[in-house]
Amino acid sequence: MSATTFLLFFNLLFALPPAPKPATVFPVPSGVPNQLFYLQRDPNTNTVIYQLNVDRAGRLNEDEPVNVFWIRYDEHGERKDLNFIQRKFAYGLTAEKLATDKYELKFAAYNKVRFYLLRSPTDKALHVYTTIAGKQIQLERVFLRIEGGTFWVPNVKYIEFKGLNTATLQPIAERITL
Repeated sequence: MSATTFLLFFNLLFALPPAPKPATVFPVPSGVPNQLFYLQRDPNTNTVIYQLNVDRAGRLNEDEPVNVFWIRYDEHGERKDLNFIQRKFAYGLTAEKLATDKYELKFAAYNKVRFYLLRSPTDKALHVYTTIAGKQIQLERVFLRIEGGTFWVPNVKYIEFKGLNTATLQPIAERITL
């Protein structure tokens, strides 16, 4: 066996596996007044913020109770509005007033989970709530795991909801696998 053949054979047997791709570290938004929750997803750390839409006096805008915008961490933390396609087909949401301080929220891209903007009996502030696996969650974060797909049809593997379990006031994370 030649030295070259031996080295190739040796490298095949004992070569180290490729280094795993480093995990993305997603920042936690801070300093956003009246933040309700935020949404993060692959493939970058840019974050969609869902913020209570109030005037300078703190009164809720009943026609549009939630303001939605980006924090573009990949672009030096710049704040940007969602563009038309993002607002209408992906991350935007609509709000329907059901009663005083009660709105049903619907995401543009996914309407199989119901969300409600309600006043909390605990702290009297408005929060967004959803029910996953029979547990009511006061929502803090939504994460979409995306693996491939296309611009119009991304391959969403799962949606993870994090927040507080309203029954126990303990942190909770629930996933919906798609």
